[in-house]
Amino acid sequence: MKKVIVADDSGTARMFIIRCLQIAGFDGAQFMEAKNGAEALTLLEQGPADLLVTDLFMPEVSGEELLLKVRGQDKFKAMPILVITSAKNPAKEQELMQGGAYAVISKPISPSIMVPILEALS
Repeated sequence: MKKVIVADDSGTARMFIIRCLQIAGFDGAQFMEAKNGAEALTLLEQGPADLLVTDLFMPEVSGEELLLKVRGQDKFKAMPILVITSAKNPAKEQELMQGGAYAVISKPISPSIMVPILEALS
């Protein structure tokens, strides 16, 4: 069973992201939710995940800080990280990709956007 961590400060957004992932092919996955990057880091310390999906803007530890902290640990180097953002900033997207994001996805997300990204991970 795949383990997926979804980090977003909005509970509604987390539910929607999880539903999109389920429709896009992660139906049998174990989803773990985090309200911010700090909670996501705690979940990762409890055991590795197959995928991390994070919002960019969150309190305490942002998605960008989370990305950098996770990529700074060798044990998480191979884990794909998807960053979701409402900001349309090509320079920031490039920076996130260079920082180790597998993909940067602009909101609103949908299963049709997620399918090709998840298929490329397989």
